[in-house]
Amino acid sequence: MPYTTEEGGRLNNFAAEPKVYEAEPPSASQKRNYIIFGAAAVLLLAGVFTVAVYASSNVGVS
Repeated sequence: MPYTTEEGGRLNNFAAEPKVYEAEPPSASQKRNYIIFGAAAVLLLAGVFTVAVYASSNVGVS
């Protein structure tokens, strides 16, 4: 483990650094999946918003 000695004999430990690598760009199938998941998220949020609007407009109705 890498460490240095400071004044007074105290040791200062450093964490091991992780190996650095370049990220690879997404493949065509990954890009397609991003689009599908994005569309599903938009539909889910639209549904939740629609339910919230409907429920809040019928609060006092018996």
